[in-house]
Amino acid sequence: MTPELYVLTLAGLLQAVQFMLMAIPANLQLGASKTAGPRDTPLELTGAAARLKRAMDNHFEALILFTMAVVVVTYSDQTSWVTATCAHLYLIARILYVPAYVSGIPYLRSAIWMVGFAATITMFIAALV
Repeated sequence: MTPELYVLTLAGLLQAVQFMLMAIPANLQLGASKTAGPRDTPLELTGAAARLKRAMDNHFEALILFTMAVVVVTYSDQTSWVTATCAHLYLIARILYVPAYVSGIPYLRSAIWMVGFAATITMFIAALV
């Protein structure tokens, strides 16, 4: 397994952890009857539960691009120390993003997001050169 695929696996596990971190306070806040119901109307979370939901949704979005980058560098046989380093930077950024988002630290959160995004874009560029 390449380092990039290894990190992608860890990023998938991180997504599962984020889901659990969000689901527990969401269920406590809304009650099991609402979260287990048909959800004909959107469930409105507030506070930390809402921030955990938005952080999780953001990782779903970021994970799509990161997965594409890993697939491209892996199947084009363009893996290198650069792409492996970028993959690790992505994962570290995504791990740090959660507490930064939940804490409500706006500029730090954005800076951490940019590190992960830049690492992903660098992987695409590395596959092309």
